[in-house]
Amino acid sequence: MSTQRLGVAQGTAIYVGAILGAGLLALPALAAEVAGPASVLAWALLLVLCAPVAATFAALGSRYPDAGGIATFVYRAFGRRISAVVGYWFYFAWPVGGPATGYVGGLYIADALGGGRRTALIATALLLAAAFATNAFGLRVSARIQLVLVGLLAVLLLVACVAALRDADSHNLTPFAPHGYPAVGRAASLLFFSFAGWEAVTHLSGEFRDPQRDLRRVTALTLVAIGVLYVGLALTCVLVLGPRLPDTAVPLSELLRLSFGDAASAVTATLAAVLTFGALNSYLAGTSRLGAALGRDGALPAWLAKGNAAGENPRRSLAVIAACATAVTLVAGAVGAGLKDVILATSAMLLAVTVAGLAAGVKLLPAGRPTWWGAIFAALAMGGVLLFSGWFLALPLGLALAATLYTRSSGSRRRAAPATVPTADREPADTGAGTAAGTAAGSAAGREAAEWPEPVPAVGTPDPELD
Repeated sequence: MSTQRLGVAQGTAIYVGAILGAGLLALPALAAEVAGPASVLAWALLLVLCAPVAATFAALGSRYPDAGGIATFVYRAFGRRISAVVGYWFYFAWPVGGPATGYVGGLYIADALGGGRRTALIATALLLAAAFATNAFGLRVSARIQLVLVGLLAVLLLVACVAALRDADSHNLTPFAPHGYPAVGRAASLLFFSFAGWEAVTHLSGEFRDPQRDLRRVTALTLVAIGVLYVGLALTCVLVLGPRLPDTAVPLSELLRLSFGDAASAVTATLAAVLTFGALNSYLAGTSRLGAALGRDGALPAWLAKGNAAGENPRRSLAVIAACATAVTLVAGAVGAGLKDVILATSAMLLAVTVAGLAAGVKLLPAGRPTWWGAIFAALAMGGVLLFSGWFLALPLGLALAATLYTRSSGSRRRAAPATVPTADREPADTGAGTAAGTAAGSAAGREAAEWPEPVPAVGTPDPELD
């Protein structure tokens, strides 16, 4: 394992890469469908709310530098069963959000080929199949390559915005809120799909040269970069595309086509396809390992645990994810759910994870300090955004109930390996192996065994290549 440490530049690239994803390629149009031009307020609102969110996770990451991220924070604050609930939210978010992310890439491919919905669905199926196949055979997309792709997307966004501004029309801002201002809250709930990931850098907090100093700098730089890209793209789409925006499946291609002609669509589609595959591959790798860890720890059936050890391939977990993703896709098609509904469902689970992490921050951070007050504000604010998810709230609530009932079952307790509970004043150990630290060392004699062992491993961006 490399002894080289992350600096501010590398950390900022990883942080921006964790947040900037393929979902951004479709969300300006979906948000405009919900709130009209006022959707720009939803982008700006989430950016403002994410400042205390990012500050809270940066403070927790510097205070508890560990590979477990939110799993570690929730475990230390609320115990193992609540940590299992967070694991469920992470694990079952992929079967919902994965096909949605793949479909975004499929739309851009179909646009470049001149095809319709059928072409987009075929492209989506191929992207998902490629992601599952590469993971089943143990192949990975390099973290460095993924960061390069994200960097290219950022450059493409800037070029699209600057080049298209010559066609901007301020009249496209009226009527500003055709669906009323409460629609801004619904749009914010939808857009969180592209704001999730603020906790991802906490998984790597132990890799920074100086976590106390560097995490704050990285957080500030990332907020500026994401703010410029997100709000700039949203405002440009509204000003340039106007009433056409809600009906535009590929807004980035539309912006580039206005300035550079049809050739821009092929370039955008190629980048969108590669970026989508990279994101699917990376997150699927982490999610499949999470499922195996949940099986190992008794939070899911024990047969799922095969492949949880370092260097092993969790093919059973991959099979479960594939089955769940297929079921979700079939159900969504049967009930006529669109891309917006599927993204809202994913956002509800990711918002729940974020709120849980913020609640842990309220309990773990020193009371009375600015960061503690920020955690309280962010938890309440993000909880409010979560409420705008509507009936999609049933997903995190149902998964929380399922995780609680399963971990309390006698069968789950019998399968769990005994582990000791860390004392409140002990710092978590840095395992460096991608699992959440917190299991205290020492002999089992004289110590009470936990009901099930250590928290689930982190899920998010892959570890950086430090060599």
